[in-house]
Amino acid sequence: MEDRQQAMFRVEALANRLYNSPNAEDRTQAEHSLMQISNAPECIPQCQYVLEHSQVPYAQLVMANALRKLVTQNWNNSTAQQRLDMRTWVLSYLASSGPKVAPFIVSSLVQLLCRITKMGWFEDPCHQKITDEVGQFLHASSKHCVIGLGILTQLVSEMNLPAPGRSLTQHRKTASSFRDLALLQIFEVALTTLRSIQAGSLAQAGGAAGAAADDSPKLQELALQLALLSLSYDFIGTTLDEASEELGTIQVPSSWRALMEEGGTMELFFEIYCTTTPPQSSMALECLVQLASLRRSLFSSETQRGLFLNRLLTGVFNVLQTQAGLRQHENYHELCRLLARIKANYQLGELVVADAYDEWIQLVAAFTVDSFQHWQWASNSVYYLLSLWSRLVSSIPYLKGDASSNLEKYVPQVTRAFILSRIECIRSALASPDANDDPLGDEEQLTEQLESLPSLCRFQLTQASEYIVGLFDPVATLYATLLVLPEAERHGADSHTRMSQCEAELAWLVYTVGAILGSHLSPSSSPETQQLIDGELAGRVFQLAVLTDSQLGATERMAHRTNQQLELAMLYFFGQFRKVYIGDQATSSSKVYQYLSERLMLGDHLAVLTLLLSKISGHLKYRHACAELTSKALALFSELASGYASGKLLLKLDMVHQILRSHTAAEFPFLDLPSNGRQRTSFLAMLARLLFSESEQPASFAQFMEPVRESLDKLWQAAQQAADVFGSDAMKSLLIGTLRDLRGICSSCNNRRTYTLFFEFLYPTYFPLLREAAAGWYQTPAVTTPLLKLMAEVVYNKAQRLTFDSSSPNGILLFRETSALLCVFGSRALTHEPPPSGDLYEHKYKGIGIALLTLQRALSGNYVNFGVFALYGDKALDDVLSIAIQLCLYMQLGEMLSFPKLAKTYFTLIEILMRNHTATMVKLDTIVLAHIATTLTEGLKSHDVSISSQCAAAIENFAVYHFTHAPEGERTEAGRMLSAHLAKEPALFQGLLSTLLQTIVFEECANQWSLSRPLLPLILINQDFFNQWQEQLIAQQAGTPERQAKLASAFQKLMADVQCNLESKNRDKITTNLTLFRHEAKALF
Repeated sequence: MEDRQQAMFRVEALANRLYNSPNAEDRTQAEHSLMQISNAPECIPQCQYVLEHSQVPYAQLVMANALRKLVTQNWNNSTAQQRLDMRTWVLSYLASSGPKVAPFIVSSLVQLLCRITKMGWFEDPCHQKITDEVGQFLHASSKHCVIGLGILTQLVSEMNLPAPGRSLTQHRKTASSFRDLALLQIFEVALTTLRSIQAGSLAQAGGAAGAAADDSPKLQELALQLALLSLSYDFIGTTLDEASEELGTIQVPSSWRALMEEGGTMELFFEIYCTTTPPQSSMALECLVQLASLRRSLFSSETQRGLFLNRLLTGVFNVLQTQAGLRQHENYHELCRLLARIKANYQLGELVVADAYDEWIQLVAAFTVDSFQHWQWASNSVYYLLSLWSRLVSSIPYLKGDASSNLEKYVPQVTRAFILSRIECIRSALASPDANDDPLGDEEQLTEQLESLPSLCRFQLTQASEYIVGLFDPVATLYATLLVLPEAERHGADSHTRMSQCEAELAWLVYTVGAILGSHLSPSSSPETQQLIDGELAGRVFQLAVLTDSQLGATERMAHRTNQQLELAMLYFFGQFRKVYIGDQATSSSKVYQYLSERLMLGDHLAVLTLLLSKISGHLKYRHACAELTSKALALFSELASGYASGKLLLKLDMVHQILRSHTAAEFPFLDLPSNGRQRTSFLAMLARLLFSESEQPASFAQFMEPVRESLDKLWQAAQQAADVFGSDAMKSLLIGTLRDLRGICSSCNNRRTYTLFFEFLYPTYFPLLREAAAGWYQTPAVTTPLLKLMAEVVYNKAQRLTFDSSSPNGILLFRETSALLCVFGSRALTHEPPPSGDLYEHKYKGIGIALLTLQRALSGNYVNFGVFALYGDKALDDVLSIAIQLCLYMQLGEMLSFPKLAKTYFTLIEILMRNHTATMVKLDTIVLAHIATTLTEGLKSHDVSISSQCAAAIENFAVYHFTHAPEGERTEAGRMLSAHLAKEPALFQGLLSTLLQTIVFEECANQWSLSRPLLPLILINQDFFNQWQEQLIAQQAGTPERQAKLASAFQKLMADVQCNLESKNRDKITTNLTLFRHEAKALF
């Protein structure tokens, strides 16, 4: 007893240091000391003792958390009775001490109780009686009632989420059983508690005796949370995302039917909403959102479903009519969600025949218009209201019967109110630059709104277009007037403010027009009348585009944010116009082109494309300071170039051919900005794609490459001079840009002919320059990253483009050059230490990762016969493999695994080496081979399926090689090397087998087949260890003889009919056996 007391005092002191010490180092030491307790199963009694006897809340919290961790992590090592004893202790502690200790301690122990209940659900019937035992809490004091509701709330949450270390199948089995046995009863407890609180008689009908008035709000909140979690339960395993509004229907079981059809259930939540404040009122609305999503088939008849909908609409109608609770943001937001969900789950035909529909839709329209007019209040709820009206309008074509929807009366009001509200919002944002409500500044929100708006506008397009034109024309006229003012007036503060307002308002209207145009799938989906309206709207935007390019005043405003927003809006419009009116399905006979021809002389695709390309070119040449504009302009250019019809049309334009001839930074200054590195690569890739779609002739390719050739020649001349010349900033900038150009062009070489043109341009003239760059700039990631990425692209055999003639040595020559460059870079990277304050990945691991990726692609490209190198004494292969292994050893395992991209590259390379170059790997030093085995062991534990599969394949190849060559003993070099390795490292394969078995037995394996492949060869070369491992695991189950017998039987089935060979039939047999073994083993653990 005294020892336990001393230990308790020590824990209390450490807990106080952890939570109260101002010294960070002191807190870290205390945390480290306390962590030792949570990692030692024998400390469970000590944790219980501290919880029972300590008066220090922090110490109790630490022990409660440690207890939860210990029980969870050591679940398979404890007996069923021990787990039941722990469950009984927790319940007893919560009953006796729960009301007295701090809430956070209760919360931690409740989590422990619920975790035990979930993991032991099928072990003992006691676990499934948890709701009856919690009922005793609900009938005791109010504080016990709070604890009881907290237990049920946590239990529903726990059952709804997968447990760590448990398979999805096990989770669904437990979750489904809990749904069938307990969830309805828990939901009824929540409803009963809520009714009792509403009636003011919690002591009746199962409430807590003599509940204190102060506890009622807390109890009500917990009961609402419990009801909400019950309704949000993942009933059928669809793992729905509550954050998404595409939630669909709630699949409650049929056993809930009577409770859902009973009118009092819904009325209860409406009553709670009207009589409480947030968070209770908003949670009541959340419950109603879930009720509005109940599946159609739940109801016993369509009549019952209609009555349910009537009650729902009546309840919403009363809220809207009285405006009850709508002054609170939380309520307002949830009501908007409820409105959107009603339409998502009910067809318009069902709504219009509801008794309260006419009054309901009138109030909803008024509510929506009012929300838009007071956009400051409802900014976060706009999406739901737009979604509601968009869905209503989209359902009009499917409406049958005589009942009127009245939408033609209200939709124009809603549409006008929304468009005007965005303009008012823009004006407010301009007046208050610090405001966060600028609709043009939030791209995600803007996209959401533009998705719903077109359906509203197209419902009555004539009225909507007249309204838009009525807003557009005066602003555009004023903007044109301001642009041609004398310079002195144009630069005045008043003119600047007015121009900014014009630009921002026009930007929103242009976005609106673009969304309307892009809302059809094709021109044929739009009647001629609508095409004429599209032409009228589009014509105004094209006219505005011409205006902004032709006036000096617009050019002077390039740096202003509103001007950039206007240009971004026009790029969006051009993209939407392209989708519908330029391309394979579009025709010049469209009414849109007739209108554009009459008003703007834009009579066909080529004329419009000329305008678009002029705009894009202008952005790239003169607006390079705005990265967003550059990115959007390039994206639009890429879309035009990638389309089959639009790409062919582009090649008819002289401007395109001029760009193909001259694509230097002098013409396009954005190419010189370091921040535009990716855009530069994309730009050249796009131009190369355009070139190759027109011609694959050497002459046109040579002309296209001339600017690149000039840059390469200039760099080579500098490299031949003094080091300070090649190492100057000017040469560095030129080198980086040229490397990015080459990579972009190479990435567009998608067939043998175009790749050969590129390779012959590069080899042999410019590979020495690349080696010089690797040697001179190895310590500069800004250079080595594009250099190595270029090489990774050059050796990448995508689409079998690296297919040379049978008499061509190009494949071997390419590998030799790759080997030379990687050796130059790798040998220097091994001696280079990254700066202490620099980014570790950027300065150390990124270059190594790309170098390993380059080698991986070169080794797996199937265009080199690697036997040639040994045959003719060429060291290119051996040298690059040696450097690669050194780079692998140079990386710290923990750091490497923390960078997913690097880890994937490393393990893929090791798998290729183990598969195709096993003999070379076996020749490595034992310590190196053991290190690689250790990394494979860690890789097997990865949650990334691709990594664990690569590791399994590498281990399989290594084990098969050992099984095949080890019997040769001293007669062959391979046999001698393997014997030497095992003499120095006897456990070389045992660690791999142990980790593999641990993963198969205890972990969730999404790649079971991949993990099964190395199992047989590892067992065959470690039979004694395998027998020892399974005997030890079986012995650990001595406390449960039945489990012990089942586990022994499962291991027998694993090896049933398996022979001591690696023939395909035998390997397939153990793969089949493994499926049965895992099924039985997972049922035990």
